[in-house]
Amino acid sequence: MAYQFDFGWLAQYWPVLLKGVWVTCLLTVVGGVVGIGLGILCAWARGFGPRWLAALVACYVELIRNTPFMIQLFFIFFGLPAAGVQMGEMTAANLAMIVNLGAYSCEIIRAGLNATPKGQFEAGASLAMSPVQIFWRVVLVPALQKIWPALSSQVVIVMLGSAVVSQIAAEDLTFAANFIQSRTFRAFEAYIVSTLIYLLLAIALRQVLAGAGRLIFPRRRAAT
Repeated sequence: MAYQFDFGWLAQYWPVLLKGVWVTCLLTVVGGVVGIGLGILCAWARGFGPRWLAALVACYVELIRNTPFMIQLFFIFFGLPAAGVQMGEMTAANLAMIVNLGAYSCEIIRAGLNATPKGQFEAGASLAMSPVQIFWRVVLVPALQKIWPALSSQVVIVMLGSAVVSQIAAEDLTFAANFIQSRTFRAFEAYIVSTLIYLLLAIALRQVLAGAGRLIFPRRRAAT
């Protein structure tokens, strides 16, 4: 007997899907902005900070990059409360995404810093700038220009990886798909719809980040 497709449930459950999309977008914005900020600070620590801080950040980066995101999420949501740190599922999801993206973006940004010509450091030093001023005013922006496409791709990967936050009952898009299929028993249709939404979100996020890059780095656009 041929499988009969039925998407009639969309009329009833579209508010659930919209809420899931909203939560996924919110997690991505918060995790992306704060995570990149953390990555910048960590890249500075590894390249310009004191040795003890660079070593500490290196341990953090290696720990996060070599463990599954789901384990990190479970540690934050289930492990930290055992140590007395209580938080809700959305807070835990945001924190996990920030910590994860911070480690990956640190290495991406550090690659851009390492590709910066030494003459820029010397030019800043000749103007009596402090190491912090040289980093923020002379080195960081050109480095971000170089690695913006790679950094944008990492943000998209983190957005797609946010699907696992449904495992701690954060009401994202995957949570919505699971909820719908448990009520309608139309798993194929529910996950097809959620897959298409994730695809559209990924494409839209890439376009937004590309536009942000052209806005933040106008000289990059002029060069191309």
